[in-house]
Amino acid sequence: MKHITFYFDFISPYAYLAFEHLPVALQGLSYRVDYKPVLFAGLLKHHGQLGPAEIAGKREWTYRQVLWEAHVRGIPMDMPASHPFNPLALARLALACDPQGLPNRWVCETIFRHVWRGGQEAADPGRLQTLVDTLQPERDLADESVKAQLKAHTEDAIAQGLFGVPTCAVDGQLFWGLDSLPMLRAWLEGDAWFSEKWDSVVSIPAGVARVNKG
Repeated sequence: MKHITFYFDFISPYAYLAFEHLPVALQGLSYRVDYKPVLFAGLLKHHGQLGPAEIAGKREWTYRQVLWEAHVRGIPMDMPASHPFNPLALARLALACDPQGLPNRWVCETIFRHVWRGGQEAADPGRLQTLVDTLQPERDLADESVKAQLKAHTEDAIAQGLFGVPTCAVDGQLFWGLDSLPMLRAWLEGDAWFSEKWDSVVSIPAGVARVNKG
């Protein structure tokens, strides 16, 4: 049985879609999943990048594309009333539901659907309290152990080379994005392509480096 670690942030529509589609994409295979919330903003800061929703044009395209991807997969999805939003409380809630900071699938599903179904404000305090009442976390969201776990998960992700969410880690390899799920399945099935092509890209030199002159 393969062990997959699913790194995600509730702010990411692609993470929601990948989470919902994962059981379908890997149907029939033997595996288990640990769900690890991280702060996408922490990954962006580390790599000096903007998020898709922070770039004019790309923001609108991203929203259109994820709604299309949901449509073709038959996954219910509504954009929240505002996006991006601050996902910190949602991440802490998920972590607070498990002593090791590894929320189960039901917890993650409940929070993801809170964000991506119904078209309401994801960070609304009243709705957050309803979530807390529903999930009954073992720890307070403001507990220092919860804050430390979120920081540790994010640092772990960065140390492994993650640059975005969702990312599935298995056997020391990283599969980034909703569209990598077929590739992940092929890896789990032992596709020979990986032994031929996976490491070949590492030796490709950069032909030019862009210089930011400020």
